[in-house]
Amino acid sequence: MTLIDSHTHIYLPEFDSDRAVMIERALANGVENLLLPAIDSSTHDKQLEVEATYPDRCLSMMGLHPCSAKENVEEELAIVRGYLELRSFVAIGEIGLDLYWDKDHLDQQYLAFERQIQWALEFDLPIVIHSRESMDRCIEVVKKHQNGKLRGVFHCFSGSLESAKRIIDLGFYLGIGGVATYKNAGLPAVLEQLSLEHLLLETDAPYLTPVPHRGKRNEPAYLKLVAEKIAESKFCSVQEVAEQTTANARQLFRLT
Repeated sequence: MTLIDSHTHIYLPEFDSDRAVMIERALANGVENLLLPAIDSSTHDKQLEVEATYPDRCLSMMGLHPCSAKENVEEELAIVRGYLELRSFVAIGEIGLDLYWDKDHLDQQYLAFERQIQWALEFDLPIVIHSRESMDRCIEVVKKHQNGKLRGVFHCFSGSLESAKRIIDLGFYLGIGGVATYKNAGLPAVLEQLSLEHLLLETDAPYLTPVPHRGKRNEPAYLKLVAEKIAESKFCSVQEVAEQTTANARQLFRLT
């Protein structure tokens, strides 16, 4: 069984003490590739270092996280632009809007989100969207810029069936992670009514650890638990989930 973790922050300090062993665990559990979303200039160097250490497994995105879009947003965006002109990446991300952690820099968040969408179209790259407490707003921004060529995924999807359909209608995927395993999430009922063709698997490690490890550090080896929960919700085999979501990730991110 082959899985792709489409969103994992394994370059963060939480993994400094055992990164190599953690990646071995991921491989042992069928995780073939680990896609690394960017945060901001304070983490780019470490992210790219991890990618260089595991070039056959780790693939980097580039972008400015909405929580890092503050007074120096133009400076941070210039750094992102510089990287995009320097080398190739699998996506621009994670980008979007966050109204949970930061409501004081919404103008900067919108500026960064829309600028990076324009770059995604320019460089023909998918976008990976962070939409915490801002899903409707993010959907509207995507709708505004969707010219038939914009593609991507709403990372950490945990919304309603209506929201899921709106996202799918825009040609976007839904990133499903540990939240699907939480008792009161409501996500399994939504997944039951969606086709596997619209889903990607992710961990968002070290965050959003799936049951039964909730409360501990998340890691890519736990991705299989998400696949198992989706299979349970869809009344299908874990192998079916693995095959379709892996095919989806390869198509979206143009992985060979």
